[in-house]
Amino acid sequence: MSYTAPQKDMLFNIQHLAGIDQIAALPGFEDAGLDTAQAVLEEAAKFNEGVLSPLNWEGDKNPSSWKNGVVTATPGFKDAFKQFAEGGWQGLQHPTEYGGQGLPKTIGAACVEMCNSANLSFALCPLLSDGAIEALLTAGSDALKATYLENLVSGKWTGTMNLTEPQAGSDLAMVRSRAEPQGDGSYKVFGTKIFITWGEHDMAENIVHLVLARVTGAPEGVKGISLFVVPKFLVNADGSLGARNDVHCVSIEHKLGIKASPTAVLQYGDHGGAVGYLVGEENRGLEYMFIMMNAARYAVGMQGIAVAERAYQKAVQFAKDRVQSRPVDGSAKASVAIIHHPDVQRMLMTMRAHTQGCRAMSSVAAAAYDVAHRHTDAETRQQSQAFHEFLVPLVKGYSTEMSLDVASLGVQVHGGMGFIEETGAAQYLRDAKILAIYEGTTAIQANDLVGRKTLRDGGATAKSIARQIVVTETALAQSGSADALAVAKRLKAARTAFLDVVTFVVSSTKTQPNAVFAGSVPYLMLAGKLVAGWQLARSLLVAEELLAKGIDVAFMQAKITTARFYADHVLITAQSLRDSILEGADSVTALSVDAF
Repeated sequence: MSYTAPQKDMLFNIQHLAGIDQIAALPGFEDAGLDTAQAVLEEAAKFNEGVLSPLNWEGDKNPSSWKNGVVTATPGFKDAFKQFAEGGWQGLQHPTEYGGQGLPKTIGAACVEMCNSANLSFALCPLLSDGAIEALLTAGSDALKATYLENLVSGKWTGTMNLTEPQAGSDLAMVRSRAEPQGDGSYKVFGTKIFITWGEHDMAENIVHLVLARVTGAPEGVKGISLFVVPKFLVNADGSLGARNDVHCVSIEHKLGIKASPTAVLQYGDHGGAVGYLVGEENRGLEYMFIMMNAARYAVGMQGIAVAERAYQKAVQFAKDRVQSRPVDGSAKASVAIIHHPDVQRMLMTMRAHTQGCRAMSSVAAAAYDVAHRHTDAETRQQSQAFHEFLVPLVKGYSTEMSLDVASLGVQVHGGMGFIEETGAAQYLRDAKILAIYEGTTAIQANDLVGRKTLRDGGATAKSIARQIVVTETALAQSGSADALAVAKRLKAARTAFLDVVTFVVSSTKTQPNAVFAGSVPYLMLAGKLVAGWQLARSLLVAEELLAKGIDVAFMQAKITTARFYADHVLITAQSLRDSILEGADSVTALSVDAF
């Protein structure tokens, strides 16, 4: 059940794909070069391998519990969270003025992956705090920032995101929670919120809820939603904690996975009204919530990569230990470890290639975020922002769907033992399922990719990415190696298929909306496979160059082999996705509703 952080792969991406030297040249990141990245990742690995990873299975066996409104975390979690906070991990990417370390996302993302690989249920708590911090940094008043940010950044308090209600799942236009203005600038909040991750627990002194609600008299639909800070304990003028606020956990869910993470039903205002404070302006709550949402969507994509990595490591270890059957090529007279069998190698290579491809994509997306926020040139910031935003639904949607496939293969590698809970492989499959659901299902990510990321600029960002991929194809051709040429061929075919779909989306959404959205998830899968494959192709070029210099020969050769496998077995499916999108829409919607 042990976990070893893949530091070498992470640092390869940070150095050669994300371009940490360029990130360290940005204002405010001068001390965040490769040496810093290496030092931070080493410390993160120690903490996650030594403290969080051993608690992962314990959390699955002994989940958080609820009794009389009190939620008690899995044994060991409270002390681990104290160590997490004291180590400064909550504030890694947050501003130094509020006690954070101010490191770039390029470095922070790797630490987020480690934390989620080590213990997904635990990692959800700081993930939600990150979202609350981002929202307050962007839209909070000076008074709210002064009251809440330092304690959130330090991990002394934790944060939550309260969107969903029993009658309003992803359709936030149906939110009914209400907020009544009081004479002193505060509001009284009433309503029920469900699916609130770490909405109640005993790991921190206070919990800062960010809550969507309607101010009395607000417009109907999403235009009438506002965002409020509603703390579990009210905060006195001197910063000390005051009275318990009127927000209570009435139950927690019993779930398929992430069992140690309490998913709370929170009741606001049953005893006179929960005191809340407006974030930003009235009726702009959805806009502010999307700040949290986009940060969380990227982080959930990292969770997918993290679970996939953990499932892969587990499967490799089992395959090396499990002796069964003689080799099909007759190379041994006795039974061998199953890792020698071609189909087991195929499954492990599939797991490896998917995980490393998505990790590379996420690392490049993180770098684009840093450039978009820190570069001195406005046009460069704008281009990087568009690129990052295009990649967010891919990181979230593709990486989480990928994690399900990888975790399922992990069970398969174990055979019958994988179906037994005690071996641990099944936990990764159960945990992975939620990742394609929360923070917007895969279909919602695909709708975002179609609407906001492709249609809004007429496919300009998508076509810009395709042009960058052509540059990589040219470099592969110039390399001339058999591996580079094979990858170039698959990459070109996938890029062409992608552009065909982009043209279809741009030209047909108004005239054939059902046809476009019937293929929206396949479009997301195609785009994700292409961008991940592109990054692995870039990895191959770097690895060939370093291999020629005799640098870390085994690692570089494995990089080349993994990129080649991805091209041969994953990129090759791009054409079939293109065909199903462009030619298969009619059969998706042909069956009458009564016939289902």
